[in-house]
Amino acid sequence: FHETEVAAPAEITWTVAHELDLQRSTIVRAIFTGRELLMGAERVKREHPPGFLAEVLALGWRILAEEPGRELVVGAVTQPWQPDVEFQGLAPEEFTAFAEPGYAKIAWTLAVEPVAPERSIFRTETRVITTDPQSRERFRRYWSVVSPGIILIRYEMLRLVRREAARRAGVTPAQQPA
Repeated sequence: FHETEVAAPAEITWTVAHELDLQRSTIVRAIFTGRELLMGAERVKREHPPGFLAEVLALGWRILAEEPGRELVVGAVTQPWQPDVEFQGLAPEEFTAFAEPGYAKIAWTLAVEPVAPERSIFRTETRVITTDPQSRERFRRYWSVVSPGIILIRYEMLRLVRREAARRAGVTPAQQPA
């Protein structure tokens, strides 16, 4: 769970989060490349449509719930400990019921809360549950290695949304919350 105060109305913050292209971040690209090298994954140059939602859907995630303009929950069934990770999106009811051994179910939430006419809070939360004890152990080992990079990606996402939303709202860096 991570959040940041944004010097922009919720509508602008939401639009920016929806349109965010994480692949434009040098930090994010370096972390993904590091994961590929660490895990021995195939180096595949994938073209993703621009924007957060378009990109995660293209990777195989699926929308599980959405409150337009305020909250988006995407989810996938996967084996993140595999070198060449694949995401399988399922309909919300199927996602909830999925129990096939050998997998992790991941839900990723983006949310924006208005706190004043020109201020909002942007949040991101990731939840994971595994389908059996062996997958839990695999995920724990995987997470112990990759969690610093994933957490850094979340912080980078907060920073990028905060900066771009404030820019679109006409707020200078000196006027932004610390």
